[in-house]
Amino acid sequence: MTAMQTSVAVKDLELAYGSVTVLNGLNLDIAEGEFIVLLGPSGCGKSTLLNCIAGLLDITDGQIWIKGKNVTWEEPKDRGIGMVFQSYALYPQMTVRGNLSFGLKNAGLPRPEIEKRIARAAEILQIEPLLERKPAALSGGQRQRVAIGRALVRDVDVFLFDEPLSNLDAKLRSELRVEIKRLHQQLRNTMIYVTHDQIEALTLADRIAVMRGGYIQQLADPKTIYNRPANLFVAGFIGSPAMTMLKGRIDAAGAFAMDGLSVPLAGYNGAVPPAGTEAILGVRPEHVAIAPASDGPGDGPGDGPGDGLPATIDIDEPMGSDSLLWMTIAGQPISARIEADHPFRQGQPVRLGFDIPRCSLFDRKSEQRL
Repeated sequence: MTAMQTSVAVKDLELAYGSVTVLNGLNLDIAEGEFIVLLGPSGCGKSTLLNCIAGLLDITDGQIWIKGKNVTWEEPKDRGIGMVFQSYALYPQMTVRGNLSFGLKNAGLPRPEIEKRIARAAEILQIEPLLERKPAALSGGQRQRVAIGRALVRDVDVFLFDEPLSNLDAKLRSELRVEIKRLHQQLRNTMIYVTHDQIEALTLADRIAVMRGGYIQQLADPKTIYNRPANLFVAGFIGSPAMTMLKGRIDAAGAFAMDGLSVPLAGYNGAVPPAGTEAILGVRPEHVAIAPASDGPGDGPGDGPGDGLPATIDIDEPMGSDSLLWMTIAGQPISARIEADHPFRQGQPVRLGFDIPRCSLFDRKSEQRL
C-alpha cells in the first residue's frame, strides 16, 4: 500500500481449474480515482482477473479488497461496483429509460431518486434524446453509451469495463474512447478497463498492467511502458508499428555488434552488459534516422564522420501523415517512420542511425531489459 488511499487491492490471488492455473499469486493495488488498464493478448488472464474483482468467479486463494473492505466472498451486487461488458446486454423490450432504471427499481430506490440519477447519467453521456427509444432503434455506439449509463446510475465507486468497445467500428471506438476518458476526468471514480487494444490502453490509462500467462509483466504509466519496456514481451506487444528487435552481442568496445556492423551505445539509458553478452537491441521506427548512402562523411544520421549503418530499402508503406520504410540491415529487417513526402525509393541504398538514449537493450537469455 502507498500513502495514497487504495481503492481496490488484489492480494496473492490464485485461480485454478483443476490442474490448470490461470492466475498465480497475483498482486495489484489500485489507487482511489485511478484509471488502470489490464492489457494483453487473448488468454492472458485479464478478463479473468476483472471477473474475480467483480465476484463473477470464485477464486482459489487470496483476497480482494474494495474501499478497505474484504469482499472476497461477497456477492457482486454487494461489492459497490458497476460493470460494462463487451456485449451491450440491454433489455430489447424496454426503452432506454427502462434499461437505466431497472436495477434501481429492483433495489427499491424511490422514484424521485431514480429519475435524478437517470437525468444525471443521460446528461453526462449525452443520451437525453434517446431515453424513450428501444435498443433496436439505436446505433452500436448509442447502445454502448446506454450500457455505460446503466453502470453509472448505480452511483458506485468502482467501474469495471470488459472490452466495451471491441464490437464497434474504428470511428466509433475512437469517439467513445474520448467519451470514456472525459467521463473519468469528470467523475474521478476508480476505473479498471480490460482491452487487447494497445491504443486504448495508452490513451486511457493512468497506469497499464501488461499481462501474459496469468502474470503481470509490467505495471507502469503509459510513457514508461512505451519508452522503457521491462522485457521483450512488453516491448513487442506495445507499439504500432512494432519495435524492431536486432540480434547481436556486446563487443570488446562496449558496442552492439551484429554481422560485422557495430552500433556504439554511448548515451544508452541503462546498464551495458559485459563483452560477449548475447543481446537484443530494440529500436522503435520513429527512433531511426535515415539518409541517402551517397551523402558525404558527417552528412548521415550518425554523430560523427563516416557514421551510419548501411541498409537497403525493401518496401515503402504509405500511412497517410507519414510513411514506414522497411529495410534490411545485417540480414535483419528494420523499419523507419519518416515524413510522407520523403525522397527515398525502393531498392535505394541508405545509411541508418539510432537514437540510442531512446532504444532498449535486452538480455537474449532472460529477455529482461538491461
